[in-house]
Amino acid sequence: MPLFGRRSEPAGPLDGVDVVLADLDGVVYAGAGALPHAVESLNRAREGRTLAYITNNASRTDASVAAHLTGLGLVTAADEVVTSPQAAMRLLAQRIAPGSTVLVVGGDGLVDEVEKAGFVMTRSAEDSPAAVVQGFAPEVGWTQLAEAAFALKVPEEEGGIPWIATNTDWTIPQARGVAPGNGTLVSAVHTAIGRLATVAGKPEVPIFEEAVARFGAKHPLFLGDRLDTDILGANRAGIASALVLTGIDRPKHVLAAPAGSQPTYILGDLRELHEPYPEVRLKDGTATVRGASVAIDGPDVRIVSEGDRPIDLVRAGAAAIWGSGRAIFGFRVPERLYADPFHRP
Repeated sequence: MPLFGRRSEPAGPLDGVDVVLADLDGVVYAGAGALPHAVESLNRAREGRTLAYITNNASRTDASVAAHLTGLGLVTAADEVVTSPQAAMRLLAQRIAPGSTVLVVGGDGLVDEVEKAGFVMTRSAEDSPAAVVQGFAPEVGWTQLAEAAFALKVPEEEGGIPWIATNTDWTIPQARGVAPGNGTLVSAVHTAIGRLATVAGKPEVPIFEEAVARFGAKHPLFLGDRLDTDILGANRAGIASALVLTGIDRPKHVLAAPAGSQPTYILGDLRELHEPYPEVRLKDGTATVRGASVAIDGPDVRIVSEGDRPIDLVRAGAAAIWGSGRAIFGFRVPERLYADPFHRP
């Protein structure tokens, strides 16, 4: 069901999908509260298919995430939540002996998975850990980052221990705005020691492999709000994706998306999961989506017609720019094309 595919009758994003895999921050909620239309749209998406969740946020356990979702009106079991710490444990088990001591930089979500995997948790480099695993938690500070740096001072190729990061999201959406994510904390350790971590979560494939295997997915659809983690990761895993404009990435980011980060669908909010997805007609550098039409005219991106719905204008603009095979910085783009009337935290 590609963005540029032709159909005799428009199909919806959920047509033929057996498992819906939804990101959490910026898709279902921002902070503690649900985003508009998310709960009712996801409950409806559950009808006739499996609904599960994938999150890079390592600060909470799968059980606490499930309880949060249930409290919002999305009745969820712990095993319906796939976390980046779970994907990290898959990687860790391949690289160190069972029962090894692991230095943990992170909160309860990561500690819980380390212990469930049978490893011994420590916070100190003086305990001679066999690996360092790092994930986001609001309480992570200089002391934990310093212990990681002490443990990782010897490069792995010179006999040093493995370093697994649950994820490297630069930001995390909160009710009050956008805050630093785990990527900033991983970067702090990297700056101190000059090493790179192995990443388990999005945009890497292990977290998607865990989800597909757990739910036996044949035709999954992934819902995300970030091009650089959610959509890139889904594309790497060969999973159809929908970018929803309720979180981090905005229309201007969509227009500029490189080939590997272009979603199958672009949605203003999750209500559009249940609508027919309009055909994108691309001819002679002009892309048309219902009443919206955008043309490539040399160095200019030109709005031919705005149409009736802002989301269709974004879809048409993306199709025209993506279809040109040229990077967006080679164009003059009218501000109207990346106007942002869509909800965000």
